[in-house]
Order: sequence, then C-alpha cells, then structure tokens
Amino acid sequence: MRKETSSNAINGKQLRGDCGTYYTLSLIGGRWKPSILWRLLDGKMRYNELKKSITGISERVLVLQLRELENDNLVKRIVYPEVPPRVEYELTPLGWSMESMLQHISDWGNLHREDTMARRTAEKEPLTAMADKG
Repeated sequence: MRKETSSNAINGKQLRGDCGTYYTLSLIGGRWKPSILWRLLDGKMRYNELKKSITGISERVLVLQLRELENDNLVKRIVYPEVPPRVEYELTPLGWSMESMLQHISDWGNLHREDTMARRTAEKEPLTAMADKG
C-alpha cells in the first residue's frame, strides 16, 4: 500500500481531480475490469457465469475486481435470500453510461490489433534472422 503523503499518491490525487481520462482509467484500468464490464453489458450474470466467460482470471482476482467496481458504483451486487444463496452482478446506471465508450475501445482495438501484431512480428524477424546467421 502506498503512503498517502508520497509524491506518487499526491500526483495521483491531483490527476484524478484535473484529468477526465486519468479518472476514467483509474476506474476501469487494468487487465480485467474492461472484460468484466463488457460481459455485464449482456445483462445480469451470476459469479460462476462471469468466471467462466473470462478466460484466465483467477477467483481471487475476479472477487477483488468486482469489489472495486462495486465500490466505484459501476457494478451492483444482488444477493437473493435463498438456500443456497444466489448472487448476481449487474451494471449500475453509471456502469451503463460507459457502454458507448467500451464499444469504441473495443472497435479501436479490433481495428488496430492485426496491424500491431504484424508490426511486432516484423520487428522480431530481423533479430531471428541475425541469430540464425551466428
């Protein structure tokens, strides 16, 4: 945990207050939050459905990310008083307000993913060719 008086923490607070992009990324940034939000655009999901739909996420990380999204009022946790207990997650109105932004991010990624992958492959090929000569 970071000290609140560190220059890094102070700079972060300043940026959150001054920069909309920084604030948005502080809410949805990271490896898993965009995927969780994207899945919940399809509607309510139970924990296990969400876990199965996101390849590679651990239970611990999913729980932590859901808690953070819930604390930021992007996701709502609904607990049904049943035996066994049933829990569902859904987007809040604030979470739904991110729908078009998430769609634009997805569209941009789909548009540029192949170009980026091709460029990375091309950059690695000369190194491989040089290694083969040695």
